[in-house]
Amino acid sequence: MRDGIGTVDIYVMGKQYRVPETLTILEAMEYAGYQMKRGCGCRAGFCGACATVYRIAGDFELKVGLACQTKVEQGMYLAQIPFFPGRKAIFNLEEIKPSVADFAQLYPEVFRCLGCSSCTKVCPQDIDVMQYIAYIQRGDFAKAADLSFDCLMCGLCVSRCPAHIVHYNAALTSRRLYSRYLAKPDAFLAERVREIENGAFDAELQELMESSRERLQELYNSREIE
Repeated sequence: MRDGIGTVDIYVMGKQYRVPETLTILEAMEYAGYQMKRGCGCRAGFCGACATVYRIAGDFELKVGLACQTKVEQGMYLAQIPFFPGRKAIFNLEEIKPSVADFAQLYPEVFRCLGCSSCTKVCPQDIDVMQYIAYIQRGDFAKAADLSFDCLMCGLCVSRCPAHIVHYNAALTSRRLYSRYLAKPDAFLAERVREIENGAFDAELQELMESSRERLQELYNSREIE
């Protein structure tokens, strides 16, 4: 390669490609000619869509990571897992309560946690996953909801758990329980809902509905980001 950049050999779905060593897995797959329609999203580690499993030649360990964050390595064998088939409990939020007993009916595997911290170590968001599972076990759904708030639901924690806990779905349930039963009503939100119901934003919404695609893109790109 030019400019002193070396190359490495990677294997995507078993097929060999030589790519620049500076690329992420996602960039390398596109460099190799793959058109990424699935398994990619924000490209910045915020959406969790590009979960990938890989192994380095000569290493027994099977590794996982987000393709947008993980750099390629020599002898990397990889495959994407854009959807992790974790179990999701089905329930009516109005029929359950924020109690350990009710939660145990939905996700009994949470109480089989071995405390190995594999889930925490693999989390690309550096969330203390094992700790929020411990909060759920104690029925402290407020702390579990807060600690798991930045979860991308990429499923990498589940891929490493020997107890087969589906951490991200358990965390989502804890956040729903917290929001429905424990969180204090927000006065600002209630006021905004009243404004919407009274038609305060009807004209602005109608203007957006009638705007061109170019105008909508302009508004989106120039929006204020907190």
